[in-house]
Amino acid sequence: MRFYYLFFCLQQSWTDDLPLCEMCGVGVAPNCVYSPDGEGTQNHPMEDRHLRLRGENCFLYGVFNGYDGSRVADFAAQCLTAELLLGELNSSHTDGDVRRILIQAFEAVEESYFNTIGDALAKKAHLSNYLLPHNESQKVQERLNELEQEVSGGATAVVALILNNKLYIANVGTNRVLLCKSSSDGQNQVLQIGRPHSTDNEDELQRLAAMGVDAARIRQAGQIAGQSSTRRLGDSRVKINYSEIDLLSAAKAKPIISEPEIHGSHPLDGVTGFLLLMSEGLINGLESAHGPEQVNQEIVAMVAAELAQQTSLEAVAQSVVERVKRLHHDVFVSGRQRAAFCSRHEDMTLLIRTINYPLADAALTPTQGGRIYPVSVPYSNSQSTSKTSVTLSLVMPCQSTLTNGTNTASTLEEGTPTPGSQSPTATLQSTNTQTQSSSSSSGDGSLFRQRGSQAAQPDETGRVPPYVDFSQFYRLWGGDNSDSQSTQGGLGPQ
Repeated sequence: MRFYYLFFCLQQSWTDDLPLCEMCGVGVAPNCVYSPDGEGTQNHPMEDRHLRLRGENCFLYGVFNGYDGSRVADFAAQCLTAELLLGELNSSHTDGDVRRILIQAFEAVEESYFNTIGDALAKKAHLSNYLLPHNESQKVQERLNELEQEVSGGATAVVALILNNKLYIANVGTNRVLLCKSSSDGQNQVLQIGRPHSTDNEDELQRLAAMGVDAARIRQAGQIAGQSSTRRLGDSRVKINYSEIDLLSAAKAKPIISEPEIHGSHPLDGVTGFLLLMSEGLINGLESAHGPEQVNQEIVAMVAAELAQQTSLEAVAQSVVERVKRLHHDVFVSGRQRAAFCSRHEDMTLLIRTINYPLADAALTPTQGGRIYPVSVPYSNSQSTSKTSVTLSLVMPCQSTLTNGTNTASTLEEGTPTPGSQSPTATLQSTNTQTQSSSSSSGDGSLFRQRGSQAAQPDETGRVPPYVDFSQFYRLWGGDNSDSQSTQGGLGPQ
């Protein structure tokens, strides 16, 4: 039996002694349930876990979304670290070798975890078959409940490995990975690597159908044993007792699997940008508040904005998580159309790994760039809340960082465009409609005019040319508020 199994049984976290990656930051927020007056209460202990480790010749990152307890997430984080960082990987490995090692590592997690709960599973099965007098049945039931607690729970996981400056992704379940890259022409491209293994994934539904499962029923139910994932680590209910679950009872083989989907390698030579690993709770929180159409773009926008003003990656990640949490809460208390979707959220985790992407310089002044200034939109009680609302963040760019006001294209790894790509510094939201701009258009009204490395010189009036072009802002605002503006004298430069 592997040594990390012994460590787990002793409840020791030996991974705490491994070196952390300094090019990475993590933000977290615990689960929350709102009362009718908007007060939030944590419903259960934090179950998300993460990795951000530096090996001798590689980097290892991971986000683990635990459920029904953190036992599986804890075990997976430690077991994967042992499998991948203790001599299994070296710089001579080919892409095929790395993919094989990643798959074997996840197999080891699954096998070793079920070894740890084997005795409890056997005792549970033994007691379940006993016929006892009534006066003893209560004690047996209490013991069965204790054993159920020991063997219940599972986790989804997404792992990123950087070896020889190449990126590999291994995914099991419903977490998400985004890679944001700045292209040679100054545009930012957002790449979603892989698709979630969920009950609306067509490939997963076809896999289940091939085993005899009714895919239409799975899609309609939306969940299997309380979770939307079709691939998981642990979870003895769906791995061992799946024939007792109505949706899975017709399966000819184990339908819920732990096999990871491997993506890569993605070369990182010459890449400038950042990598994001997000737990399902963070994704669902933002989707609940704003809808699923622009989640990738919004997250990248928030990260880019925080990178432009923060001097710590930990602060960047935590600020983004807190912003999503606040947006989710504000939608709930607003009573707007999507408030019904925001009564609660699960644990949120965001891991950011920069790739040749400089943080803001704390010594910069506002005129030198690197700071964000919110723009207030005039409010009037006569304005309908059903119209498009505009949230605009302005980043004063500097030459040493990525330009945040350029076009942003968002695609899946397979090259399928994500609808409604938009500039990461301008987020358009609507309760009834979505205002979209083409990611391939060169005339999307980029918010920032390019400027040279030298400060602009004042003209004869003592003024300097503006850094910001507000024409797109006025056009978008005016299109939905022309009626109210006619009585207010309009919105625009006076």
